[in-house]
Parts: sequence; structure tokens; C-alpha cells
Amino acid sequence: MSARHDLHAAPAHDVVVVGSGIVGLGAALAAVDRGLSVLVVDRSAVIGGSTIRNFGHLCLTPQSGEARRHAIAARGLWLRLARDAGFWASERGTLVAARHPDELELLDELAAARTERLLGDRPEIEPLDERELRALAPVSPGVTLGGALLPYDLQVDPREAADAIRRHLESRGVRFLTRTSVGSVRSRRVETSRGPIDAGTVVVATNHDLDQLLPDLAERAELQRCGLDMLRVRADLARPLVAPLLTGWSLIRYSAFAGTAAADQVRARLHAERPDLAALDLNQMYTQLPDGSVVVGDSHQKGAAISPFQDERASVAFLDEFRALFGAEPVVTERWQGVYASGRDEFVVDEVEPGVLVTVVATGIGMTTGLGLAEHVVGSHLDGGRDAALSPAGSSALSPTASPVASSSGDSALLPSVLTGSRS
Repeated sequence: MSARHDLHAAPAHDVVVVGSGIVGLGAALAAVDRGLSVLVVDRSAVIGGSTIRNFGHLCLTPQSGEARRHAIAARGLWLRLARDAGFWASERGTLVAARHPDELELLDELAAARTERLLGDRPEIEPLDERELRALAPVSPGVTLGGALLPYDLQVDPREAADAIRRHLESRGVRFLTRTSVGSVRSRRVETSRGPIDAGTVVVATNHDLDQLLPDLAERAELQRCGLDMLRVRADLARPLVAPLLTGWSLIRYSAFAGTAAADQVRARLHAERPDLAALDLNQMYTQLPDGSVVVGDSHQKGAAISPFQDERASVAFLDEFRALFGAEPVVTERWQGVYASGRDEFVVDEVEPGVLVTVVATGIGMTTGLGLAEHVVGSHLDGGRDAALSPAGSSALSPTASPVASSSGDSALLPSVLTGSRS
């Protein structure tokens, strides 16, 4: 038998990654950073899944627990990759538009709980009065009461960033084998439609398609698919939207916001006032890309399979809410459906056989946490720390120096503080 087919021979690749989404790219990065040979296998010819069908919003501040730790680690990696791979990344944070006193109360509650200065001298949540918010976001007069600035969040253009990261990894020697399906994985072996591939370590980063490759694990994790509708529009806004903009609907979705005592009141009011939007499981938010277009969304529906037929009521609601918030007429230039994994827990991490690692973000925060998750799981395993790799990220990941940090190639200045101590 040739060495290629001898499982006891030296592996053809130190690490084989199944899946080229953001977690798979992060796994490849963790391996090549350690001087290892890496092959990434994907059934698609291009990166086209949830990694590019999103807002490009890297929202670390709204996360809690393990997700927060991975997000903080990912922030440094995103900034490093923006510099090294040469893509746009904005460090202008996130804006939150509050339209009811209970939303301001929620923001104040979380701000009071976030007293550690983990990423810099500024607080993680800076309150804004109505005037201050309108100076940073093109919201109509009288629509909001104020809000907040989350100065450490990031934004990228996901379509540009994913391809740039792939090219950067290729320049460092990572190989990509596309249009290749994986039928099974086991220790030191990946069976593909092009034949078997030997590997020292195998990383499964297939997101919702985990149920195709490892269905028993997916069922134990209660993994299903979450489909979402999104739009890209152009509009004559009063001023540019300088950072991603969240609303009250976002405050009842992201875990740090939703975990506050005030969140129950916000949720009950929003659902009572707008049952139509609640039925869409809406996260009303907006990001403006460098070309001036605005990404608008998004709705959510879950199931074992997602219908490809999009209900136009979601788009109508998105556009109506856009008009109400910004006082401008949106013109739709693109529509799309995203699909991502949704499970009982936010992450599915396992070693299903010796040296076969599963790394899946099982909620809609893959761009925010995926690079940090991959570094934690794959990096720890490659460093010889099996127990650390399979456990939730520890407190050390909260350090801003847990991952290499560099200034981005894009908008590198945090928004100037407009905080006066309280909302007027």
C-alpha cells in the first residue's frame, strides 16, 4: 500500500479543515500560525454561505459568557487580518437607537454592569441623548429618545473580507480544495469525492451542514437551520450612518441585552405593539457599506429545512420601518436569504474521534465569534491542550492581548466620545 493510503504513514497535511466559512478560515489561520501545513476542503467553488450573507457587524459588546470571550479574542484577529489581508474594517463601534424609556433603562442597566475596561479607557456602553444620537445616525427628528454608542464593536464588508482572508491564507501556503464533497471523517482520514485525504488533525467547520456529516452529534446538539431575509438598499439619508445601528428589537435578541431585568418589559411591549414584527422574529438593524448602500434586516425562521421561497411581507415590513426611522425612501438593489445553524447552545464543540474536532457556531454570531472560537478550540488542541480545547473559553480570553491586535486598514479611529455623563 502506498504511503498516501497508509493511515500510519506521515499525514499528507498536518491539518485538514472541512468548510471554508469564517470558522473554517479561523481554523486554517490557527494552524498556519503554528507553522503547520493546511488543506481546506469545501464543496462550493466560492465562499458563499452565511459568512458573506450578513451585516458585517462584529458585535462583541452585546454578547455574554462564552460568546463574549470568543468575541473579544476574535476582535484582535479581525484587526490583524484587516491589516495583513488588506480589507476594510471600521472601528467606529455600534450605535443603538432607543425609542422608548424602557429601552434606555435596559441600556443603563447593562452599562452599570459593565465596569471593567477590558479593551481601552472608554466604557463599553456610552449613553447618548437624542441630539447626540442624531449627530451620528441619520434618524428622523422626534423618532428616538437617545440611545448608546458601543465603541469597541467592529464592522467589515463580509463579501470583501471573506475572499481577502482566503487569498491571504493562500499566500501563506494554505491550500483550498473546492468543489469537493466530504463523505466521512475519522482519525487521520477524510473521505472525499476526489478520494481519501490523510491528515494529522481534522477540523469539521460545516455550520448547519453538520447534520449531513455527523447527524448523531447534530441531533444531540438539537441543531436546526435558521433562515433569514435581508435587503440591500440605496436611500437619500440626511447624513451617513457612521456605524451599525441597532434598535429595540436588537435589545431583546443579543444575550447581554436580553439577560437584563429590563429586557422582559421591552419584549412584552414590542410584542404587544407590533405582533406582526414579532411574528417575523425581527432584528431591526442597519449597516452602511463604504459604497453608501445600506444592509437592512432581518427576519428569522427555524426548522430542519428552510423554504427557499421568501415571504414578501418581511421585505414590506423592513422597508416600512426604514421609512419610519430614517424618513427616507429606500430603493432595493438586492435581496437574499441567509441560513445558519441554530442549536440548544451557542456553540457545538466536540472531539468525535482522536484528532477530529468539531467547531460550529450554533447561532447568528458567527462573524462576531468564529475566529475566536477557532483559535480557542483548534489552537488549544494543536498546542497540546485537549482539555482546554474542549472546554468553554476561560477568563484569559477576556484579555485584549489574548489575540494579536493591530490597527485595521480601514476606519481606525473610535468615534469621539460625546458622553457628558448622562442623557439630557
